[in-house]
Amino acid sequence: MQVTKEINQYFSTLAEPKLSEMKQVHQLIIPLIKGGKLWFEAGKDQSDKTIHNPTIGYGHQTIKYANGITKDFFQIGLSANTTGISIYILGIKDKTYLLQTFGPSLGKAKITGYCIRFKSIKDIDLAVLEAALQYGIANSEVR
Repeated sequence: MQVTKEINQYFSTLAEPKLSEMKQVHQLIIPLIKGGKLWFEAGKDQSDKTIHNPTIGYGHQTIKYANGITKDFFQIGLSANTTGISIYILGIKDKTYLLQTFGPSLGKAKITGYCIRFKSIKDIDLAVLEAALQYGIANSEVR
């Protein structure tokens, strides 16, 4: 199935207001990746068991594990969860940067080394979120 079709199918499973908010964040991210790759992770393993929330991915990076194995993966991930929305900014070397740089002005959000989680986009400053995303895209590294 085409990734865009999978994403639209995923959106169709979401209820309002989360649906509108997810679409708004999706539309915020698309121009930032400048034609970059779109991904969709359904969150299921080979036996169709749910192992994580479905995630829309944006951009591309190659992850290199300690054992030498490499894996193609996205730079930015967007996922709805039971309490709101999670945005994953992957590949940033400094795991304190997001919280220290964007935390004070982002609004009501929980920020970890690579995840920004919030209940509603009404609780955050979208311009600050966009700046965090731009930073993540520009500073993803091959790991």
